[in-house]
Amino acid sequence: MFKHVIDADTELRLLEVRHAEELFQLTDASRENLRKWLPWVDHTINPEHSKSFIEWTLKQFCNNDGFQAGIWHKGELAGVVGLHTINWANKSTSIGYWLGDRFRGKGLMTKSCQEVVDHCFNDLNLNRIEIRVAAENEKSLAIPDKLGFKKEGCLKEAELLYRTYVDHYVFGLVKEDYCRGS
Repeated sequence: MFKHVIDADTELRLLEVRHAEELFQLTDASRENLRKWLPWVDHTINPEHSKSFIEWTLKQFCNNDGFQAGIWHKGELAGVVGLHTINWANKSTSIGYWLGDRFRGKGLMTKSCQEVVDHCFNDLNLNRIEIRVAAENEKSLAIPDKLGFKKEGCLKEAELLYRTYVDHYVFGLVKEDYCRGS
């Protein structure tokens, strides 16, 4: 199984079915904030939905099409970071992420995304990584900037979130421009 230690308090691990209740509780406790930016929150109404998500992510990993890792901080599930899918023909992927309310403001997501970027370029030998962020999601917009991604453009009305279209900024990073972990 995929496991990566970030520091003494934090590690990334593949989500497993046994984490369904913990994942659901984290989602439920952070529902109001997550709902602003993630379209799946209202459809996650019990631990069975979290279990189905985890089962899907394990298939994704087994099919060599990316992964979804839990972010564990001091032994607690803090959030999720992963790859939406991998385009092996073009050696590219995109990263998605979210944190529970109690874990924000600790630098966990920046460190977690940094490890995922390192893994993509150094272990998977990918050439390009994208991060797409809702244009008004200020906290999430800081992540690609801190990691050296370049803003490449704006996709107008890219996502329908609960009856409202939101614009997405697209950030990209290519291996040639990557400085860390090489």
